[in-house]
Parts: sequence; C-alpha cells; structure tokens
Amino acid sequence: MLAGGSECPSPSPHSSKEVWKKGGRVFSILLAINLVLLSCTLVSGGAFQEVKLHDYDVFFMLIIVMLINIAWMLFYIFRTSRLQGAIPCKDNHAGPIWLRGGLVLFAVLSLVMDAFKTGYYSSYYKCLSPIRIMFPVVQGVFVITQTVFLWMSAQDCIHKHLNLTRCGLMLTLTTNLAVWMAAVTDESVHKAESKNPIANVTHRMENCACKSQLCKIFQNGYYWLYPFNIEYSLFASAMVYVMWKNVGRLIDPHDNHIHQLKFKLFRRTYFLGTIVGFLVLVTGIAVLIVYEIQVNSKEDSKRTDQVLTMYYGFNIVCLSLMSAICIAGSIVYRFDKRDMDHHKNPTRTLDVALLMGAALGQYAISYYSIVATVASSPRDTINALNLSYSLLMLAQPTFQNIFIIEGLHRQPQKRKTNLSALPPSALPGLAIQTSEARRSLKASKKMNWRRRFLKEISVFLLLGNAILWVMPAFGARPQFDNKTELAFYGYPMWAAIVDICLPFGIFYRMHAVASLLEVYIMS
Repeated sequence: MLAGGSECPSPSPHSSKEVWKKGGRVFSILLAINLVLLSCTLVSGGAFQEVKLHDYDVFFMLIIVMLINIAWMLFYIFRTSRLQGAIPCKDNHAGPIWLRGGLVLFAVLSLVMDAFKTGYYSSYYKCLSPIRIMFPVVQGVFVITQTVFLWMSAQDCIHKHLNLTRCGLMLTLTTNLAVWMAAVTDESVHKAESKNPIANVTHRMENCACKSQLCKIFQNGYYWLYPFNIEYSLFASAMVYVMWKNVGRLIDPHDNHIHQLKFKLFRRTYFLGTIVGFLVLVTGIAVLIVYEIQVNSKEDSKRTDQVLTMYYGFNIVCLSLMSAICIAGSIVYRFDKRDMDHHKNPTRTLDVALLMGAALGQYAISYYSIVATVASSPRDTINALNLSYSLLMLAQPTFQNIFIIEGLHRQPQKRKTNLSALPPSALPGLAIQTSEARRSLKASKKMNWRRRFLKEISVFLLLGNAILWVMPAFGARPQFDNKTELAFYGYPMWAAIVDICLPFGIFYRMHAVASLLEVYIMS
C-alpha cells in the first residue's frame, strides 16, 4: 500500500474498461434504492398521527443500519485497507483537508446535539420506549466512527473486497440520507407545530410533559443544533459517494496531479470583498435575531408586517449584490487565459450535480410564491417585496452556479518565475529571453488583477451564502409568516411544499460555501 498522496500506476491499455464499473456496482445501487425507499416510507409515516406507525419503529430501523455500518467501517479500517495492494493509489482531488475539517466541526456539533437529545429523552424514561433513548447514543457512536473512517479513507481507491466495499459504502450513504430525512422531518414537524398549533401532526409524546427547566434546555438545545447535524449527514453522504466512485479505480498520474495551493484569506491589503462580506454577515445575523424575537412574540399583525419588510429588504439587497457580482465574475472569466480542466474528476462532477440539483428546491418554492403573489390581492408592499424576493431567488442561484462551475473547471493559477530572485550567475543564460520575460511580466500584472478580483468575488459570495444558510436553517420562515401563500394554497399543501423543498434550498447554500472556497483556492 502506497502512502497518502502517492500517484497511481498508469492504467494498461486493457484496463480502459475500468473494474469499478462492473460487478457489484449495480447490486449496490439497487440496495441503496430499496433502503432509501424504505426509509422514506417509515420516516414520513412515523411523522403523522393518523398513520398507525410509531416513530420508534423508525428509530429501531435506523439503529440497526447504523450498527451494521459501524461494524463494516471498523472492518474496512482494520482489515480491508491493510491488505497487501489494497490501496495502490489515492484520489488527490477527493476529501481535501478543508472539507474534512468542516466534517469534523459538524461532527462535534452533532455529538453535542446527541448529548442534548439523550438528556431530553431521558427525562421521559417512564413514558418513552427505550429504543428512543438508545437512538441518540447509537447515533453518537456512528458519527464518531464515520468521521474517523472518512478522515482516514476519503481518498482511497480500494482494490480489495470490491463488492463488499461497494455495498458497505452504499449502505453508509443511505444511512446518512435516512438520518437526514429523519432530522428534517422532526425539525419540520416542530416548526409546523410552532407556526400552527392545531396542525394534525405529533411527535407521539403527548402523554409526556416537559416540566423541569433542565428538560426545556435540552429540548431547545438540540433543536437549535439540528442544522449542523443535517449538514453533517449531507457532507458525509457526498464524501462516501466519491469513495464509492473510486472503488477499483485506476487513475492516470496526469489526471491525479494536484497543485500545491496555499490558502491565504488576507493577502496584502486588498480585501474589500472580505469587509463587505462580513458586513453582510453581521447585518444578516442582526436581522435574524430581530425577526425571531418579533415574529415569536405573537403581537399584532402590523409588527409582523414591519419585520417581514425588514427581512425581505435585507434579502433583496443581498441577493441583488450577489447577482451583480456573479455576472461580473463570469465576465472576468471570459478574459481568463487559464486552460480548462477537462480531466476526469468524480469530486467535481458531484459538486456540479449537487449545485444544480439542490437549487431546484429553491426554484420550486419561488415559482409557487410567484404564482400565489401575482394571483392574490391586495397587492400591497409585502406582496411586492415577496415577489421581488422570489424573482431574485430564481436569478441569483442561476448566475452563481454559472460562476462556480466556470471556476471549478479552470486550471489552478501557475506561478511565474521571479527574475529578480534569481542568482547573478543565472542571469546571462536568460538574456535571450528578456523580451519574452517583459511581455510575460505585463501579462502577469493583468492576470494578478483578474486573480485578485476573482478572489474578492469568491470571498464575498462565500460569506453571502453563509448568511443565506444561517437565516432559514435557524428558524426564519417567511413562507409561513407571510399569509399570502397560506391563504392561496391552504396550510396542508403549502406546508408540504415548503417542508420538501426548503431543505434542498438550505443545503444548496452550504454546498455553495464549500464550492466557493474551492474556487477561491484555485483562483
């Protein structure tokens, strides 16, 4: 087994049909499809009171698959990966250090959530099934094991136990998706009950009362930490999918070459994008705090209209700036002389697919809002702001996806030779190249200007997407506080639309942050 970062041997002419496209790949896909459908059935059924399916049935299924996953990941770490010739090479594009660092951060916050959830459920040990109390404990062990597994093995191109590894990875992926679905459903039911107390949904804990102050702290704590657990599951799913694509893969050394890129957020004194981005981030957090306080205070409708005006106004300004900057960045790319990177890269392919797919959730909500707003009356200020907000929620992700995809497909910036740094003995040999060096220096200055501009754009968009993730992830629901869509579609239909589509829109923002960080590093 070669050390991490080593290059694969060149594939032989007979290996053009790669091993990883055969055998157990189809079976592992079928296994994943069936598990996802089973999870959807149990999770959705366990959320509603009328369905004779208890949520501890869902927890029992999740506990079983997580225990199987833990056993398989330990087997992979201590057995499969240590076999002779098991990992002849690693995919240097998979699992960069900043992505694994983000995964660890979300894992730590998920463990805190599991601790809060364990304390909350333990308060009801007399009226709850033991399975429900066991679930956060098992989930905590699963998170720890999976984080260690992905940290150590995210770049592996495994060539032993191929079928078992494919099935194990697909089982891990579907387990993360099932945990994600359960978390999203639980959070959506909680939000639905807070916005509409007479909604016909329940957590099936109606016979239990949270009376102590400690119990309420545990309850509020784990709900506030749900967004991090949701993102952890999706980050892990994406990394596991890339590992699955790399099972049995042989990589051309040229395709696997990765430039040594240095991450420097503050370069010299040119950081306008960083300053403006932090201003937007801080302003957005302040808007979110005021929004949550005013909306949850249950006061008159005039106060709600005022806070909605503030919320829509901030988002309209933020989205307008981000749209304009994305267009400017795409124009700069038209003059960029860097070559396009057309080499095979499963990580980049997945990034692009997730960006395009996750944006559909926000698109769906926007189109439903536009139809309801245009067809409804009266056409007051709130409806005008809502319409503008919905239109920008269509335009901004579109322009942003174009900018990000352009950046991900560019070759990293090559370093130019600094003639002044060369020793005197080397200068006579470069006399013939003086004119070429001068022309190269002029081109380098233009390139540095474009490079800095693209970095500023990337930092600003990164911070802008961060606040657009924070606001809905931590409770801002103008879709329910603005009554236009509720009156037009009715509560059951509109709640279903938002609960299904909004999680994808939230994930889009977090994935855009990760992709923009990649674009920044490569600029």
